[in-house]
Amino acid sequence: MTTTNFINGLTNVADDVSLGTYTYPDPTKNYSFFDDFFNYTAGDWTITETGSGTRAVGNIAGGVLVITNAAADNDHNYLQYSGNTSAATVEQFKFVAGKPAWFAARVAVNDATESDLFVGLYVTDTDPITAIVDGVYFHKADGSTTVNLIQTKDSTPTTTAAGTMADATYHKLAWYYDGFSEMKVFFDDVLVATAVTTNIPDDEELSMSMAIQNGEAVAKSLSVDYLFASFER
Repeated sequence: MTTTNFINGLTNVADDVSLGTYTYPDPTKNYSFFDDFFNYTAGDWTITETGSGTRAVGNIAGGVLVITNAAADNDHNYLQYSGNTSAATVEQFKFVAGKPAWFAARVAVNDATESDLFVGLYVTDTDPITAIVDGVYFHKADGSTTVNLIQTKDSTPTTTAAGTMADATYHKLAWYYDGFSEMKVFFDDVLVATAVTTNIPDDEELSMSMAIQNGEAVAKSLSVDYLFASFER
């Protein structure tokens, strides 16, 4: 077995532009978000909750944010990224024709049936259970273990089945948008579907978001290993 060493570095741009001689891929080509949750700052998120839930980094290898609801039916935690802006949600992602985009999250729910789960990108919304007007996100409904990718624009959705979640089991939920007409959907790093992008919300900025709601009068929890999104500028 041999190892290839790139002694001259590695780049993704021509050598006659500003970062052409930079020895790593040009980080300015995309704008990206990645949180591995070795730390959690409440002020980084707009939090809408009922009951007295908790949000804390768990004693788990790799960094995991554990979100636990209070114990009444429909108690919930809805989180949207605010960038520590005094609890005001910020919308930092936008789909643009011709510009590829990527998303991945690794998550687990303690009860894969009696819970609602949302994770992805959508507009500012303090009640995602009722309706999300614009967004691209994974949703698992209460009473079902099936997780779907939803693309919705102006309240008109395209729904694509992604996979089946199990209790207390981490699943990787991901998609790749080619910038034109295809949305590739992945479940646990397996390509499971290629969806059309008819209802991709290309006229709104979106926020990194996640939510967990009880489907019964028992506390449910969502464990988030990481969240990642990257869009070509």
